[in-house]
Amino acid sequence: MHELSIALSMIEGVLEESEKRGGMKVEAVHLRLGVFSGVDQQALDFSYGLACEGTQLEGSQLVIEKVPLLIYCPFCATERAAQSEQQLCCSICSTPAASIVQGQELEITALEIAA
Repeated sequence: MHELSIALSMIEGVLEESEKRGGMKVEAVHLRLGVFSGVDQQALDFSYGLACEGTQLEGSQLVIEKVPLLIYCPFCATERAAQSEQQLCCSICSTPAASIVQGQELEITALEIAA
């Protein structure tokens, strides 16, 4: 379960940022999570709650924004949704993707702090 190590790393970074800003109380951590990131959202959410126990983040919420998969289609010369996560082909013309444009994200975008 690599989601636990991801959660621990996130918590470490959030706690470091909190300390830099005078030990502010973090109520929520906002995360962008791509559907093609290789991270299971439910396992990450569970791991986050478990890893927060006994830290300043205990009781905080992990708010996950799911980022859909987009590819670049060289035939259509534009960004499109893929046919599926298993078939990285254009949903319109079925041409194989030249690259993945979005959907691999795993990034903290914001922290909500107590007033």
